[in-house]
Amino acid sequence: MQIHVAITRRVKAGCEEEFQQALRQFFKESFAHGGVVGATMLAPLPGTEGREYGILRTFRDEQERDAFYNSPMFKAWDERARSLTEGDPVYQRLDGLEAWFRSPGGPPPRWKMALLTWIAVWPVSMIVPVIVSQLVSHNVPNFLFAGVVAGGIVVILTWVAMPLLVRLAHPWLKGSGTATSDAAARSKPSA
Repeated sequence: MQIHVAITRRVKAGCEEEFQQALRQFFKESFAHGGVVGATMLAPLPGTEGREYGILRTFRDEQERDAFYNSPMFKAWDERARSLTEGDPVYQRLDGLEAWFRSPGGPPPRWKMALLTWIAVWPVSMIVPVIVSQLVSHNVPNFLFAGVVAGGIVVILTWVAMPLLVRLAHPWLKGSGTATSDAAARSKPSA
């Protein structure tokens, strides 16, 4: 199963362009590591004072992720990046909503994403109100009841239903024009 990691770095004032160029170069080099299947840079909007940069990486699996972050290539990049940034980078594994449809070949067609989300929401939206009504007093105002139900639906979709459905439907989601070869994905990182 693919692993998605989000890294946030705060770039030193005046080093933004150098950081972006260095990161683009590192993206190209990093695709030599066979387990890297995607990389994207998220830069602050032009004309803003923001200096937070995001890096989204996709790995073939956990072993490839660990091998990448322990490689001399990454350690050299990390040393270079630290000279251009402030503080420590923040790493976060993406497992929930943010990673449902992430793919180095691009997202699947919207109709497939919508259909799969509907398949997940339909039964969850029928079950959660029944469970909540048994756990919550009948004197609770409707808006509060609806908020608890919505929270329950979001929790179940984020950590149970969508990750499971996306894993099960992965071949279908990648089919018919959405898949790209590893070589094509490696040669064209999003930046």
